[in-house]
Amino acid sequence: MSISLLDHTMKDGWRLFLTLPASTSWYDLRDHLAALPGVEITGFLTDEVTEVWIDLAFQGQAFSINNQHGEYWFFVRDPACPDKILQAVADHCAVLLGTP
Repeated sequence: MSISLLDHTMKDGWRLFLTLPASTSWYDLRDHLAALPGVEITGFLTDEVTEVWIDLAFQGQAFSINNQHGEYWFFVRDPACPDKILQAVADHCAVLLGTP
C-alpha cells in the first residue's frame, strides 16, 4: 500500500504531508506509532476531550500529529524530509486508520 503524500508548507515552516480519518482513539494511534521500529514518542499532550498533539522522532526527523475536523493531520519539521521516510509513517498509520 502506498498513500499519496501532501506537500503543504505551513506558516511555521512545518510540512503537512498526510491527513487520515480519526477513526480510532489518539491513545491507539500513539501506541500504533510506537510499534513502528525506530519511532520514539517524544511528547503527548491532550485535553482528554477534543484535542491531541503527538510528537515523535523517526529516522532523524521530528514529527507532530494533531486532530483536526475529524482527521489526524501529520506534520514533519523539515519540509525537505525524504519521501521514503514520510511514506513509511503514512503507510504504517494507514493500516490502523484507513485511507481518506
